Amino acid sequence: MKSVTVQNLLDRFSMEVLAGHDHLERVIAKSKTHRPGLEFVGYFDFFSHAHVQVLGSKEINYLHTLSEEERNLRIGNVVKYHPPCFVVTRNQEGLKYLKKYCEEEGIPLLRTPERTSKFVDLMDTYLAKALASEIAIHGVCVNVSGIGILLRGKSGVGKSETAHTLIHRGHRLVADDVVVLKKISPETIIGTHNGTSKEFLALRSIGLINVSRLYGRRAFQDETRIVLDIELTKWQDNTLNNDLELEPKFTEYMDVRIPSIEIQLQPGRDVAGLVEAAANNWYLRQQGYSAMEDFMKRLQND
Repeated sequence: MKSVTVQNLLDRFSMEVLAGHDHLERVIAKSKTHRPGLEFVGYFDFFSHAHVQVLGSKEINYLHTLSEEERNLRIGNVVKYHPPCFVVTRNQEGLKYLKKYCEEEGIPLLRTPERTSKFVDLMDTYLAKALASEIAIHGVCVNVSGIGILLRGKSGVGKSETAHTLIHRGHRLVADDVVVLKKISPETIIGTHNGTSKEFLALRSIGLINVSRLYGRRAFQDETRIVLDIELTKWQDNTLNNDLELEPKFTEYMDVRIPSIEIQLQPGRDVAGLVEAAANNWYLRQQGYSAMEDFMKRLQND
């Protein structure tokens, strides 16, 4: 199972350590933060104790209203579950009692200047990606007019060359050769690079190029949601039809179904243009438009 540590959070976010300096390697294995409001009033039936615990103004102000004896009881009941860490938002102060319990239990207590809602959104997004199930596949990932596309096919079929043409037309490279797919929700797959190959594109007869250096920063983006899977294959006569509407096909990655099509390559065929058409057609379908239905209505009205 994937995990991150409290130190990873410190490396990613602007936070100070108020307690638990010697326990920053504590592991976080859950992808959602939790605000322990109900737990501070004694309700623990559904306590998400393995999550990062975020204390906003509501939680801290409530604790400030309690007597010292009651406050110690409420905090003690929560820290005994040993959550990975506590994060206090909005640079709130008066946390001496929290520091005491966190030091005693070896739980990092962190503080951020961010507003609670914004911090929760940022942290949840980071953890969802950092803890997401992932696989690496051979292919190319591009973003075409805001639409994430995975280009697959046998080695040498022309995936990278197609990506290069798309970049030249103003679209963006995400990953070449090795595409890392991450499942961040039951319906969502994002594609990204493996770090080593970031910004690089390998072109036969040319070699390795850095698309950001060659075409500017707009030629590359770090990740994209994959919504279309395109397999590039060599041309074979009489294997593709001219149906007005093709039967929907899908490819599954980690149990997420992605719409899939095949594009055959042939000298002189504008493959990049066909990829653009596929992306734009997918977008129109999401808006509820079907070219086939539109065409049939016109026939009926003739």
